[in-house]
Amino acid sequence: MTVAIDPSETSAAAASPAPLSDLVARDAREFGVYARTGGWAFGLMVARSVRPGGQSAQETPKVSAKEFAELAGCSAERVMRHYKAWDRAADDGLVPHFEELAPGQEVELPDADVWLTYYVSRSSASSERGTAIAEAAEAEGIRPTKALEVAENPTALRAAILADPSTARAARAALLDRIKEDPELQSELARDVVRTDDLKKAVASESRSADRIGYVRQIAESGRIKTPAGQTVDAPADLRQEAERHLSLLDELEEGEDSGEWATEAYDTLKTLVVEAVEADPELRVQERRTKFYSGLQKATKVFEELTFDDAQDFYEDDMVKQLEELQQAIGGCIAALRGARATD
Repeated sequence: MTVAIDPSETSAAAASPAPLSDLVARDAREFGVYARTGGWAFGLMVARSVRPGGQSAQETPKVSAKEFAELAGCSAERVMRHYKAWDRAADDGLVPHFEELAPGQEVELPDADVWLTYYVSRSSASSERGTAIAEAAEAEGIRPTKALEVAENPTALRAAILADPSTARAARAALLDRIKEDPELQSELARDVVRTDDLKKAVASESRSADRIGYVRQIAESGRIKTPAGQTVDAPADLRQEAERHLSLLDELEEGEDSGEWATEAYDTLKTLVVEAVEADPELRVQERRTKFYSGLQKATKVFEELTFDDAQDFYEDDMVKQLEELQQAIGGCIAALRGARATD
């Protein structure tokens, strides 16, 4: 016999949802709790089930951290990290103390984001080194766990520095900040530089550029120049203006932009202008030559005074006497020229 089926009944049966699985419902509830509270949910499990220090097993139904870890299938260290995080939060008044909690008890939990302020997922955070890293991370406005993870995996840090220019720049800036207060690191980096040819050349180039920029800056800011012979005199107005112009261009360079070419151009330009300024001033020109003469005379005198002849017999050669005789004649000529110039005056 054929039974007619009402199409509306078929549609209704198809539209009816399947019974909700208790397992799915439980997962959804637990997920919702964790989404709202984060690690606080697990912290509460530990806080209400693990007995605090000083309590014996007879005083409370709670178990030790070791027993709880065995039941949970994880390490006692992981349990204790949750325990200590809850303890710190309880000291700050965010959650109840352990003694106020009983197994299975529910309490209102703080926001999920706050948990990371108290919980450190790595055991190294309890060491002096870990504490210092955590404090530095907080000062930089990042989570301590991130900094501790990097510190425990220097190979990953090295890989990031090698592969990513922005990471390398961040590492460079951090090293520069650290060496200000770490003389040992200063010495180590200095040794690394002098032992690496490319770095040594780069440092020499940057040092040369810095010296040249300093030369330009000194003229622009002080208005004084140093002549080739070593005199320090007031710079002509146009020369100082030129120094100010070049300095302005140098100061406008972007951070990281190579200043070497600009510094060389400014330095060479001002050096040339200084020579021209000396030659353009008759009085300064004479003074410059006088200064240069005295400087050479003092150097020659010092060199000659350092010669010793106590054991001349051990190294005597005719050529030595010949050179000294020629020097004597040159000195005689200088003396005569100077006396002649004096007589003319």
